[in-house]
Formats: sequence, C-alpha cells, structure tokens
Amino acid sequence: MRILVAGATGVVGHPLVGALRARGHQVSALVREASRAKAPDADAVVVADALDPQALLSAVSAARPEVVVHQMTALRLLRNDPAGAFALTARLRTEGTANLVAAARAVGARRLVAQSIAFAAAPAGGPVLDEDAPLYVEAPDPGWAATVRAVAELERLVLGSPDLAGVVLRYGTLYGAGTAYARTGATGQRVLAGRLPLPEGGSGITSFLHVEDAVGAAVAAVESDATGLFHVTDDEPAPAAQWLPAYARALGGPPPRAVPAALAPRLLGWFTAHQLTAARGAANDRARTALGWKPLRPSWRDGLGGE
Repeated sequence: MRILVAGATGVVGHPLVGALRARGHQVSALVREASRAKAPDADAVVVADALDPQALLSAVSAARPEVVVHQMTALRLLRNDPAGAFALTARLRTEGTANLVAAARAVGARRLVAQSIAFAAAPAGGPVLDEDAPLYVEAPDPGWAATVRAVAELERLVLGSPDLAGVVLRYGTLYGAGTAYARTGATGQRVLAGRLPLPEGGSGITSFLHVEDAVGAAVAAVESDATGLFHVTDDEPAPAAQWLPAYARALGGPPPRAVPAALAPRLLGWFTAHQLTAARGAANDRARTALGWKPLRPSWRDGLGGE
C-alpha cells in the first residue's frame, strides 16, 4: 500500500517507516522543514507543518496515500520547555488532526491510524480500565484537563469521519530508546539523581509499552480492516510501589525515598503525583482480539530501565 507517516521523525514514527517498508509498503515520510535532516529512509519525504492546512494538503497530495498514519506530537520539547511541548502537542491533536483528516479525505485516502494515550482515563472504577471508561476531561489540574480534552478531540475527529476508516491507538507509557524512561531521558535522569520520590502507598497504576511494541501495533492497524479505539499496552499494569523501585534498581540509582501522599502534588507536580497515586491501568484485550496484536515485551520488567 501507499502509506504516509506524519510525525516521521518521532520516537515511534521514525522506526515505523522502516517497519512498514520492510513489509513491502511504499512509505512517504511527512516532516517539518526544520526536521528534514532527521527524516528516516523512506520512498519519499514530503515537507509541511501540520498546522498549515494548505501546505499540508500539498504534501499529502504529493504522497497520494491510501493509508495515513498520525504520529505527530511536540514532546521532543519536554525537557527544555514542558509547557510549550504540551501546548503545541494539544494543537497538533486538535488543529493538526483536523487538517490531516481534511487532507486525507481530499486525496481519497481510505484509512487513518492515529496515536493517542492510554493514561487519560478518569480515576474511577477498578484498577484497570477498558476503552469505554470516561476520559478525565474535568481533571482538577488545568494543564492536564487541556491535554485530555485535546486527546478527546483527536479521537472524535479520527473516528467521526464518514469516509475514512479510523483507528485510534492509545499507547501506554512508552519506554525504550528515545523516551523519557530511557537512561538518558528526563525520567531516567530524575530517578538516577534521586529526585523521583514514591508517595506513600504508591497505588497509582501505570500500563507501560515498549517503543517496538508501539511500532508493531501501528503496523497491525495499518494492515487490519478493524476500526475503532484500542489500548496498546503491555500485559502487566503495575502500581508505582512495584515499578518505581524496580526501575531505580535497573538504572543503578538510589531507592526512591518515601514521601507523604498529601505532599506529592507540591513535590512532584500534579500529573506525576496523579500517576503515582491515583491513575488507572489500561486493558489491552480489544487490541489483541481485533488487531491480532500482542506485545513482544509483555511485561515492563523485560526492559524498563535497560536502555
């Protein structure tokens, strides 16, 4: 098939181009002008900013894709400009997705596969939730509420187009090369420096996902006829009390010190405190059944902190 990967320089998009080409597909990589030098080996490279609808339409028209894959975020900016990274990512999930959907429809693409997140659910119900659980659009933190609203809009746009077969892949918390959880990533460095304490109880659940498994799920979604919303996570949702000490040991860092849960938001920031104390995990049964996908690394214990 002719496939366009938008966000082709990202931690998932870059290896995804190679994985699709290895399966015989003709792949065009969509990149911004500033990232052209980092473009992966592809059958073609097209250049546009997804927030410029006319430039994007021109680039997508040049690629003539049958399938469009949306892997666009601005999370590369997290270490130096967290607020800017989240704000730009929210625009890419709303304006950028709307522009990409319009361009895909205009050129006659038949399928759209988009990246979302599996950790945006409201903290209600059991410890592990399926795709029908409500999103945390009314989170008490304004920044996280804005992020979740942008995720909800991306999912609405991708699944709501009547002439595009839409697939949303809600990735778990990514680990592996190039992610925040790599040794050189922001979270890895924080743990190595002893600056990520564990709130008492550590009952927040995280569902992890290795980058290679994210790539594999995207390939499966491109080649499947299934549509809809899918959690793409490993098989072992884990409370912070389990994974954070194990992660610190794998990195060779100090054990995380315990702090009172009530102080966690002030010490860690709202989102990290939420992740470690209240977040729910995500069940991957639907992706396994409908997409025929399963993680090659079924547990975060198979590599978290090892890269």
